[in-house]
Amino acid sequence: MIQAFGLTSNPRKELPPAVDDVSFEACAGRVTALLGTPGAGKTTALRLMLELQPGRGVTHFRGRPLHRIAHPSREVGVLLGDVPGHPARTVRGHLRMLCAAAGVPARRADEVLEAVDLVGLRHEHLGALSRGMDRRLGLACALLADPHTLVLDDPADGLSTREARWLHGVLRAHATQGGTVLFATADPKEAARNADHVVTLEKGRLVADQEAADFARTRLRPRVAVRSPHAARLAAVLARESRAAQRSVEIVREDGNRLAVYGSSCADIGEAAFRHGILVHRLADEVGDMGPGADTTPLKVPAPGGASGADEPRDAGRPSGTGESQTLGSPHATGAVPLPDAAGPPAPTRTPEEPQGPQGLGEPEEPQEPQEPQGQQEVEESEALRPLCPAPAPEGLGSGALSPLPPPISVRSARSPLWPLRYEIRRATGIGTGLLTGAAVLLGSVLVAVLLARAGHTSQPRLLTAWPEELPLPPAALGAGLLGALSFGDEFRHPALAADRGTVPRRLGLLTAKLLVAAVTALTLALLTAGCDAAALYLLYGREVAQVPADWLSPVASWTGLVVGCGWAGVLGAGVFRSTAAGLAAVVAVPVVAVPLVQRAFQGPAVRTAAGFPARVREVFLSQWPFGGERYLEAAARVIAQPVGGALTLSLTALLCAYLLTTLRGRAR
Repeated sequence: MIQAFGLTSNPRKELPPAVDDVSFEACAGRVTALLGTPGAGKTTALRLMLELQPGRGVTHFRGRPLHRIAHPSREVGVLLGDVPGHPARTVRGHLRMLCAAAGVPARRADEVLEAVDLVGLRHEHLGALSRGMDRRLGLACALLADPHTLVLDDPADGLSTREARWLHGVLRAHATQGGTVLFATADPKEAARNADHVVTLEKGRLVADQEAADFARTRLRPRVAVRSPHAARLAAVLARESRAAQRSVEIVREDGNRLAVYGSSCADIGEAAFRHGILVHRLADEVGDMGPGADTTPLKVPAPGGASGADEPRDAGRPSGTGESQTLGSPHATGAVPLPDAAGPPAPTRTPEEPQGPQGLGEPEEPQEPQEPQGQQEVEESEALRPLCPAPAPEGLGSGALSPLPPPISVRSARSPLWPLRYEIRRATGIGTGLLTGAAVLLGSVLVAVLLARAGHTSQPRLLTAWPEELPLPPAALGAGLLGALSFGDEFRHPALAADRGTVPRRLGLLTAKLLVAAVTALTLALLTAGCDAAALYLLYGREVAQVPADWLSPVASWTGLVVGCGWAGVLGAGVFRSTAAGLAAVVAVPVVAVPLVQRAFQGPAVRTAAGFPARVREVFLSQWPFGGERYLEAAARVIAQPVGGALTLSLTALLCAYLLTTLRGRAR
């Protein structure tokens, strides 16, 4: 069950808020539609409910606000827009990655693929999916953690009739099993056919909160679709005859030679066309909609002795229409009830006490007296509405007089994946970027090592690591930095974790997992490049060129520390600056910018120096280490004491502090 109280978005400069004091309920076991024209505030209302956008108000999901739910993805499944994900990732790989984020077993991915009928496309890449398959995958992502509530923003947008019928069938099945379904749509016919309850928004305000049958009966109107080469002449004839008969007929000129006639019938229009010799190509009853657009001001021509144009009721929530509109005669409520097309899905099941009309959309209405102006009518309707299910008061709101301003909504702090290490491994191995980068690094390193050996005058450690004096970093270090930058850069470019969170999580658990995976990847890359370089040099030039130095511990420690440090610098740089390019730039900045600064700082004049520092460190700390551990600590100290090692250490410290600062600032907000 969803309970929204006083949803209000922050005003935009001098413009009114996109959503202003919207309150409604969506009960369990029912499908609720949030209806409104484009720009009515549907998406903003959903984002306020999900705490993805700052504003004011309270939304409870089964009695709890979202920020107080331990695992939100297990309570609320969300589909907002297209499925965010790397286009090179497979459908199954994407879902398995999200399984680790939601903390559910990986087999759940195969279960939801079968539920949404995507088993045959499990190995397809996300970038190759059609619009309908993308919607199916989005629904699979929403159902992945088996949530009680589904919140979807225009889920049938761009789908064919068959695909839309299937999607709403899945939503109906979820509601039948006791779940809560809330979907936003701009199509009133879609809302009337597929929802049990319809909440209508206009310009950010709630204008109707009705059962689907009442909505179809009171807010939808049947129409007659006419196509004629003499559309203008036919419209004039119908207008003239409606004035003479003092009937309310509204004629809308659409694109080309089409007319939409409200308040008449096929028989009346056909007879009028026959009497005046007007050729008609199409004449058919259509499912009612909410009438011509509210933005289009109809030309009101009062009928003789009828009500004036000022009393003409207008449906405030109807979507925008095209063309001209004429309202003729005095208004009266029509008794016809809109029927869904034959191709539409079966009507939702109703309880016995609900009104049942044709196709489940309402009962025929008896002719009524002229209605009151729409604004007054909507006020009376809203006063007569009663909650469909018990609604406990939200926390912090008493039963007395409510505050005119609801409590503020702050953007919900993003959570890390429940299994961050498993998530990061699946993210890194789900696409071929890592393998391609590693292969390119190995090939480039071998070529550079061979060229250096041929030219000569290169030290043995630099020869084995393919690091010429002219390059700021060896190929392995650049490759490790690029892979590290991609670990966060892909998150911001293809935010699979931000679908129901709003931002990419900045949590220490996710950062630790990324640093660990980046370290293992960089270490593997460092060992492979050194081994491949040594093998290539041995094959081409013999054992003397490929010989490992006798004092190998210090060079190996320096080499692995450099590659792993570059990988970490890429991770932290991309995490701080939200870009892969920025992460790689942070790696390159170490030898280009940081190393010269460190060298200049230590080469300047000084009164005192740190001469004898290694000996004093060995005397104070190293002599007490068992099993010869002082050798490894001494090697690490020597690595850090080098200009590149010191600069890399300072850069990593600065990037880590910047990341922690942005994380704490995001939590404070």
